[in-house]
Amino acid sequence: MADPCCSPKKEAAEPQMVEPHASACCADEPHGRIDWLLWISLSLVAVLYASYWVLDFAGLPEWLHHMSGGVVELVHTMWWGVAAGALFVGLLARIPQGLVISVLGRGGSVRGLVRATLAGLFFDLCSHGILMVGMQLYKRGASLGQVMAFLIASPWNSLSLTVILIALIGLHWTLLFILCSALIALLAGYLADRMVAAGRLPANPNEVHLPDDYDWRGEVAELWERSELTPNSVVGLLWEGIRGSQMVVRWLLVGIVLAVLVRAFVDPALFQQWFGPSLLGLGATLVAATVLEVCSEGATPLAADIFSRAAAPGNAFAFLMAGVSTDYTELMSIKDTSGSWRIALALPLLTLPQVIVAGLLMNGFGT
Repeated sequence: MADPCCSPKKEAAEPQMVEPHASACCADEPHGRIDWLLWISLSLVAVLYASYWVLDFAGLPEWLHHMSGGVVELVHTMWWGVAAGALFVGLLARIPQGLVISVLGRGGSVRGLVRATLAGLFFDLCSHGILMVGMQLYKRGASLGQVMAFLIASPWNSLSLTVILIALIGLHWTLLFILCSALIALLAGYLADRMVAAGRLPANPNEVHLPDDYDWRGEVAELWERSELTPNSVVGLLWEGIRGSQMVVRWLLVGIVLAVLVRAFVDPALFQQWFGPSLLGLGATLVAATVLEVCSEGATPLAADIFSRAAAPGNAFAFLMAGVSTDYTELMSIKDTSGSWRIALALPLLTLPQVIVAGLLMNGFGT
């Protein structure tokens, strides 16, 4: 049975602000219970990573070489995003809930959705770091629509990767990709909030309503006075962020294991020949993006390759967007955070039709 402190409470006469560490009682796993999925996937990743550096693969199966090399590649690509995401999660846990909500805007409002979308567009983190931050925003009281808008706008839209994509596919296509992802994020977030209002999706139990006289400047000043920047405080933030993101890290590790299994046993040519600018090619692209756990740094050059070699700009866009729309890491993290399969499955149901339509239109204009 869930801890009573984790269950939704009736709204009091005065808004109750959750203290930064009030969620400690709501740990991702009950005390004394072993997270087998986390530890098994972590062990597999660690063994494969170590084997790449210590084993001589001359007399060993080729699939083992591919798996160990894939783990090294993914870990080296993802580690900085996970570390940065953990730091942001740790920071968010210490920022008063009212201040987070005042920055994002009122949940269920168009202004709140626009702010969440812009935050997603300008957050310079990889997709896995964004996922960790998005789950923490849900815990801090952002509406379901805001969380979805933040996640959907963010898969690849960091500043550094946007510059790289401009060099790979050109400025006008890159701007079109950004515009379409922002529109999909806004519409999906709006629909999610409307479904919550209609009772078709559960509301965020962490949501709070700020009083009209809320003084965010005073909160910032008080937070600044309490802040300190020392090596110990940074390490503490990182550790708190990792603990707070355990459910995300668990599925990232599972994703690494599944991705290297696919890379080791499935011929890449089978994917390449199905990536043409057609409905079938678009479907195959979405399937590949779902199965392959590719971080945004890896998704960008792969999408550019689909754009140029398959002459399918819509497939390239779908490959980038499927990093949030259909990715099992994303879906399972949302399910674990919200405790609702309906919320997790709402993400692909609200976004995939839009991604498919946008992809088909881009393929039509690009051919």
